[in-house]
Amino acid sequence: MYNPMILIALAGLLLTSACGHLPGGAPVARDVVREAGEPVPDLAVYPVTRAFLPTVAQWPATGKQERLGWIGASAGARHQLIQPGDRLNIRIWDSSDNSLLTAPTQKDIQLADMEVASNGTVYLPYVGKVTVRGLTADLAREEVQRAMEAIIPSAQVQLSLTEGRYNSVDLVGGVAAPGSYPMPDRNYSVLSLIAAGGGVRTDLNNPQIRLMRGGRIYGTSVEALLDRPALDTRLVGGDRVFVEADTRYFLSFGAAGNEAQHRFTRDHVSAMDAVSIMGGLQDSKADPKGLLILREYPASAVSAGVRGPRQSRVVFTVDLTTADGLFSARNFDINPGDLLVATESPIQDALTISNIVGNVFSIFGRANNLTN
Repeated sequence: MYNPMILIALAGLLLTSACGHLPGGAPVARDVVREAGEPVPDLAVYPVTRAFLPTVAQWPATGKQERLGWIGASAGARHQLIQPGDRLNIRIWDSSDNSLLTAPTQKDIQLADMEVASNGTVYLPYVGKVTVRGLTADLAREEVQRAMEAIIPSAQVQLSLTEGRYNSVDLVGGVAAPGSYPMPDRNYSVLSLIAAGGGVRTDLNNPQIRLMRGGRIYGTSVEALLDRPALDTRLVGGDRVFVEADTRYFLSFGAAGNEAQHRFTRDHVSAMDAVSIMGGLQDSKADPKGLLILREYPASAVSAGVRGPRQSRVVFTVDLTTADGLFSARNFDINPGDLLVATESPIQDALTISNIVGNVFSIFGRANNLTN
């Protein structure tokens, strides 16, 4: 025989324990921010609102921040200029009967694959060194012909250029066809080089461009380059360019659509972007008023005289049930390394308690029927 008083006591015990805290797959917002109310708090809590956005925008950046400069676009020569290491193909036509260069049955001679020396000159038979560095192919042809006319007044010269190391650039990786590419002129830009390499690989997340020049590395993103043509920098001979995936990430935890590490898909990711990237919130569990963004600032950010948070550990709260919360979330930037916590709705506790009580009294009803 079941004792009704024991069942009622059991129900009360379950109610008491359940009201304290029920186990779940995600934290409840009030539990996470509770420390902010301690006499000596270890963290600071800030609601993300329209009024708060200008304040947080002045705080120091956190997470992995690559501060690489970039070189803006500029105009160069319309034609390629000869540099040391280039190779010239020179063809000299001579119609004289007693030529120094050609046999009696010849009318021309080919001087093929002549490398421009480090001092910018090429050596011609019976003439000596002719300076061609910094000249276009047309001007170099005129210079060679002027030099040849001193010994062969009727000489006619043809000249073509094959770019060498200092008139070529290397496309190292991140594209369909990496390799060394000659510059057709002095206005050859980064985007032109990437196009010559078959374009950026489609498997790269928010691709980043890196330019190596003179012992320094410059960087920007493909997104920024496409949005701002003034950033399409002009290449110089010897430059090395490579494209790589954006390595920045944020984390999601709790009642999110996906608990994982998420790469940045664009240069600036807002809180709403992040919610979309992590698969949204679980409809049956998440508290739309309790989206939390956990961020840790360096100790220097809380120093006197610095615009920053009150504590190095900060929790930003986002209420996705209000218009201000939604608009503010679209304008709140996620930093690399941020942790987004989709907290569990308190209603889940109430529903669980209700189920427990319902089950207990159901047992009580069946037991009562057995005793009758």
